[in-house]
Amino acid sequence: MAAETAPAPASPTPVSTAPGPPAPAPLAGWGPPVPLTGWGRTAPTAARTLRPRSAEEAARAVRGCGARGAIARGLGRAYGDAAQNAGGAVLDMTGLDRVHAVDAEQGLVVCDAGVSLHRLMRLLLPLGWFVPVTPGTRHVTVGGAIGADIHGKNHHGAGSFCRHVRTFDLLTADGEIRALTPDDDLFRATAGGMGLTGIVLRATVKLLPVETSLMSVDTERAHDLDDLMARMTASDHRYRYSVAWIDLLARSAATGRSVLTRGDHAPLAALGPRAARTPLAFRPGSLPAVPRHVPPGLLGRGSVGLFNEFWYRTAPRRRTGELQKLSAFFHPLDGLPHWNRIYGPRGFVQYQFVVGHGAEDALRRVVERISRRGCPSFLAVLKRFGAGDPGWLSFPMPGWTLALDIPAGLPGLGAFLDGLDEEVAAAGGRVYLAKDSRLRPELLAAMYPRLADFRALRAAADPRGVFVSDLARRLSL
Repeated sequence: MAAETAPAPASPTPVSTAPGPPAPAPLAGWGPPVPLTGWGRTAPTAARTLRPRSAEEAARAVRGCGARGAIARGLGRAYGDAAQNAGGAVLDMTGLDRVHAVDAEQGLVVCDAGVSLHRLMRLLLPLGWFVPVTPGTRHVTVGGAIGADIHGKNHHGAGSFCRHVRTFDLLTADGEIRALTPDDDLFRATAGGMGLTGIVLRATVKLLPVETSLMSVDTERAHDLDDLMARMTASDHRYRYSVAWIDLLARSAATGRSVLTRGDHAPLAALGPRAARTPLAFRPGSLPAVPRHVPPGLLGRGSVGLFNEFWYRTAPRRRTGELQKLSAFFHPLDGLPHWNRIYGPRGFVQYQFVVGHGAEDALRRVVERISRRGCPSFLAVLKRFGAGDPGWLSFPMPGWTLALDIPAGLPGLGAFLDGLDEEVAAAGGRVYLAKDSRLRPELLAAMYPRLADFRALRAAADPRGVFVSDLARRLSL
């Protein structure tokens, strides 16, 4: 077992309170309220923050968080309000960032919850291992990956992140630290539970063996949505990873035209002599960051329409076996730091939903409605989900999931998305809580059948409501 550790700094000292035990006063070290948003940069709220550097400091912070409770926050990549807590406390968990052990024979890593997937890739790829599931950004923490039960382009075969977690330590509202396995109800409530059952401190994750840091990628164009779904249904099983970019501004016979990209980790034998000298090198590139101030309206229907036309027309009709960097295949937007700023000061909404197999007509109706509405989304992707995951509030279910970005300032957007929510709920589908910023609470129970179980366990484990967020208040979680 290889280890990477760092000494923990001294914990701050609690300030004593006058009468009795109910709620200790805030810890020394809590900062003044600061505005926080999700990655979509909408609906900012202010909270006091603290960055604990040990499990003990996190426990003391929870005890001293105050009447408005606390929520954990990682790298801020939840799109909505899941890691905000208006008037309360937010624990920045990136201070718990130690990798404790790597078993390079069994493919296991033990690390703190604040360790990012980016850091794991840098550490593990030279050893021939890769993270089992990665979303569209590698700048998420392990704790965030568990809290949102993230999924990637391989869900149809590998499931979501928590399927690969062997155990994790959870700091609960009573100040105890519990080691949980997938057999525990509290594990299943925490997987996808958006941080509302406690704070993940440390996790053991099973890894994926790879021979190189390159991907072997097949690309093809689909004429419309039906053509795309037929191609994915017929042959996704031959690929570890599969995703389609969709032109949601295309209409009539071209509605849902797409570029389908599928692949797997390239074997060593596929590399040329030069690349074979350093087959596991991981060197993601980066462009200059997007400026802080971008004028509103940059991504309108005209500009996005031109981009979509260019992207579709320049994509190959069919290309096989192209070697791509991991960063280009999995995380192309990570190469543009602060890309969320391009939507301007009002930010954007990411809308992601899933409907089951057999509900393809509902997917078609949603795509047609978005196309008729002219939503200027240059980032819209369709994936297939496999078997559902054990988390009570985990998002994936067998079927089709569509995710799209929409400028928040689009007129009438709220009412339009409410209509899509109703369409999705009527089809037995659901929206992704890690992306959500505006779902109406009355639709939640129809979307998540285990919601009552989650609420009951949360009430029993945290009767004082210590762990709370803007998302939890908005949806009565």
